[in-house]
Amino acid sequence: MNLMLSTRRPGTSTLEGAVRAAAGEVMEPLLDGTLGRLDLIEEVTARRTGEVRVTVRAIVSEGDHPAGLQQAVEAAVRAVPGVRNVAVSLVPVLEDQRLSLAKRLRSQNRRPGGLGAPTRVYGVASGKGGVGKSSLTVNLAVALARSGQRVGVLDADVWGYSVPQLFGVRERPVAVKGMMLPVRAHDVRLMSIGFFVEDAEPVVWRGPMLQKALEQFLDDVYWGSLDVLLIDLPPGTGDVALTILELLPTAALLVVTTPQKAAEQVAARVGRMALDARMPLAGVLENMTGGAFGVGGGARLAEQLGTPLLGQVPMDEALSRAGDDGVPLLVSDPEAPASTEIRKVAEALPVVRSSLVGKSLPLFVG
Repeated sequence: MNLMLSTRRPGTSTLEGAVRAAAGEVMEPLLDGTLGRLDLIEEVTARRTGEVRVTVRAIVSEGDHPAGLQQAVEAAVRAVPGVRNVAVSLVPVLEDQRLSLAKRLRSQNRRPGGLGAPTRVYGVASGKGGVGKSSLTVNLAVALARSGQRVGVLDADVWGYSVPQLFGVRERPVAVKGMMLPVRAHDVRLMSIGFFVEDAEPVVWRGPMLQKALEQFLDDVYWGSLDVLLIDLPPGTGDVALTILELLPTAALLVVTTPQKAAEQVAARVGRMALDARMPLAGVLENMTGGAFGVGGGARLAEQLGTPLLGQVPMDEALSRAGDDGVPLLVSDPEAPASTEIRKVAEALPVVRSSLVGKSLPLFVG
């Protein structure tokens, strides 16, 4: 790629080199690589007066880039000695660059939670709907991200998807020649069928279509280097939960219940399903503790399943209101009682090592 010089006066090429180096260290957040490494710095011009212009190739348009790439480049360049004013513009990547990026992403992509992968995977499950499973998944993801971890959320509740609403995002994922890039919100990477359908549109899929969709969300999405992947499972013990067990043999299950006896009993079935399939349990999380629901269902369930009780999130109207507003409670009210307890759960989330003895392992091309 040619370096365009705005002037031949002494000193400008040195400044341009310093600006290019600084801009090259900026991360392209959708691709998890630096602009220099990805060869996305198109042009750098500088004048002896300190006027600098930088043009960056981006996979989305300037106004649509969700991760503040333009501002990040501007801040990095302003820190270079001798720079007085900066103008940064984003232009679309060329077709050959898009092909090259897609090839790079596919070569680097690996299924999260696959054999040998460092990502810790937790399936968040419940026996019945209405226990706040998705809301807890979203806020737990934010808590983990704010502790410095790289976090993804896969919304596998195909019929009752709610992650787009809970995070307040509606845009479709960016596609690079067949590879999808997760939507980003509050430093969490997201993928959901809800990004591809209208809000009122029903998803009428059966087993084979569900399995294919989940495989695509794992293998055709460039999750990058994740520390944690949370999977919001549909309630119960149906096809999706069983498919996740097959596709991600190293995943652990986090069981959500309320203090009510009915919720505890149906959640116990999910836990027993996981144990029968030799899927380890990460623990039990009790939601809506206190008030009319009382307390204790989580502790009884944890004892029954032989797994820890990780936390008891109190009944908190602010948690429901945050979901309606599309802003996780950890963001809108980080000091709320429910936020405090969810942070404790994030800190206590165990690193579970699954035994693969006796498991039927999936075959896939990494």
